[in-house]
Amino acid sequence: MFTGIITDIGTVKQVDRRGDLHVRIETSYPADGIALGASIACDGCCLTVTDRGVDAGQDWFDVTISAESVDKTTAGTWQPGRRLNLERALKVGDELGGHIVSGHVDGLAEIIAMEDEGESTRVTLRAPDALARFIAPKGSVALNGTSLTVNDVDGAEFGINFIPHTKQETTWGDVAVGDRINLEIDTLARYVARLNEMQDSA
Repeated sequence: MFTGIITDIGTVKQVDRRGDLHVRIETSYPADGIALGASIACDGCCLTVTDRGVDAGQDWFDVTISAESVDKTTAGTWQPGRRLNLERALKVGDELGGHIVSGHVDGLAEIIAMEDEGESTRVTLRAPDALARFIAPKGSVALNGTSLTVNDVDGAEFGINFIPHTKQETTWGDVAVGDRINLEIDTLARYVARLNEMQDSA
């Protein structure tokens, strides 16, 4: 489990497509403090650490990404130099500053508009139709692993406001119209919708 509070920005160092997708990611997390088999959310994708080390003074870790994850996330487009939002798995007793995030991406949203509002940036995204019903005003979503509050919803389109701190501490300062974004809907919203379906069919 994760909280959607980004704690590092990693950089894709190597990409190797042999069978599954193998990616090496540079990080400021000390390599000797990363356990093999540990889970790290990379742009919202919960991935398992298969190796870690230090190269020329730079810490790194390796992950293996299955074909299923490549199909459902942006991982298939990652190239060397790509910056990624990173978050290590939640520990018992850690502060829950965002919302509960599983790291299981539900689909891809697309940025369709961006507009500066004062110091902040308003970003409008379009969700897949099958996921749009789970997104509600003032509800939570995880976008590229970042816990965010939805400002407004219009059909499959929804708006998010990014303050300067968020743009500086995550990769949200890098995005542009047309980018596809890893979307994880709020787990609570999913269960509420399912309960409503069961009540309607009873």
